[in-house]
Amino acid sequence: MFKIFMSDLLPIIIIMVLGYVSGRRNVFTNDQAKAFNKLVLNYALPAALFVSLVRANRDMIFADMKLTIISLVVLLLCFFFTFFSCKKFFKHSRPEAAVCALIAGSPTIGFLGFAVLDPIYGDTVSTGLVVAIISIIVNAITIPIGLFLLNPGSANGQKGGGGMSALISAFKEPVVWSPILATVLVLVGIKIPDVWDPTFDLIAKANSGVAVFAAGLTLAANKFEFDGEIIYNTMLKLILMPGLMLIAGLLFHMESTQLQMMVLAGALPPAFSGTIIASRFNVYTRTGTASLAVSVMGFIIAAPLWIYIARLVA
Repeated sequence: MFKIFMSDLLPIIIIMVLGYVSGRRNVFTNDQAKAFNKLVLNYALPAALFVSLVRANRDMIFADMKLTIISLVVLLLCFFFTFFSCKKFFKHSRPEAAVCALIAGSPTIGFLGFAVLDPIYGDTVSTGLVVAIISIIVNAITIPIGLFLLNPGSANGQKGGGGMSALISAFKEPVVWSPILATVLVLVGIKIPDVWDPTFDLIAKANSGVAVFAAGLTLAANKFEFDGEIIYNTMLKLILMPGLMLIAGLLFHMESTQLQMMVLAGALPPAFSGTIIASRFNVYTRTGTASLAVSVMGFIIAAPLWIYIARLVA
């Protein structure tokens, strides 16, 4: 776990702190900070999602339907529970609750999946299977749902124009149609030629660093207040999601190692895409970014705890 912290989590913390300090010292203007978010959401993140998903294959998706169904049900359950509880308990609007669900109800599987699972369980087919399936669910299903619920028109204080208008607005976003396109290509068996890899990789590699730096800028632009909602979001992400995955996996008798990997994947910090979407539409930015920061720190404790529990009962 110390190796994972030093090689994967520590760089996230350092880059986020660098962004925070830059924001507090006014190194970047508000418009420049928005440009970072636009770069990530419109170009780097869609490219990263497309690359990570299109490299999967159809056999991987259908190789273990038990893993696929459990991951899908639990992730959607956590997403919608977060959405509705945010509206009911904390009296947020639909757009704010949608961003809350994108943050507290989605793991950052594309960014940290292999980085966390490989050192513990090895670079195996099962590791790739877990990361691929959860990535497709998060990026091709929950992000589009979140943007549909967000409805950019409502986020800007305008009338949404109905469900169809919101749906069309969501599918205009590259962060929505790129993972869906990649998933469709995988399902129909179309493989992108390897010669195109460097083209996508070049912009995709900018995603993680710029997204974390932009999260630091957003955190600096909003007064940090450690409140009950931040704790609630952190508990949903680090405890509820992996806990439900563990219970469901045990009930349906999943293979031990695969169950452990799924549980650890569920305990990953929130997806950075949620904070980028929050900043892009200026919705739920303070609480969302603070929840991300606290969850990253909390993962240092949650990860070894879930590894121990899953190995004990699986």
